[in-house]
Amino acid sequence: MPSLFTRIISGELPGRFVWRDPDVVAFLTINPLKPGHTLVVPRREVDDWVDMDAALSAKVFAVSQRIAKGVAAAFPCKKVGVIVAGLEVPHVHVHLVPMTDLHDLDFDNQDRNPDPRALDDAATRLRAALTSLGFAEASA
Repeated sequence: MPSLFTRIISGELPGRFVWRDPDVVAFLTINPLKPGHTLVVPRREVDDWVDMDAALSAKVFAVSQRIAKGVAAAFPCKKVGVIVAGLEVPHVHVHLVPMTDLHDLDFDNQDRNPDPRALDDAATRLRAALTSLGFAEASA
């Protein structure tokens, strides 16, 4: 059975994409820790990040760096936190979270009922930041 993320990537379920290329996509999470919280996901289903081959791992983390630069440009923060937890969906995904302190990375603080307009605005802001940074693939 396809993972939740595979269903989003295929268009079966909606997603607020900010990046698409042949190997990797990025979209906003529906339960953000902070505005701009983005997931970077390989198109290929791999359950655990340690099981990705070297080429896919390099690509996922290279895209994560680009997206993090966009997050930092679009959302006020000291740094962009990175978490690869992988317990909630059996499909590798890198969480990128704008943060000012470590409490911003506490999953107990997820917004479980975010305003869809706020998510749309965050996606628009992030796409614009990625484009302004010269990341052509950002046109989702």
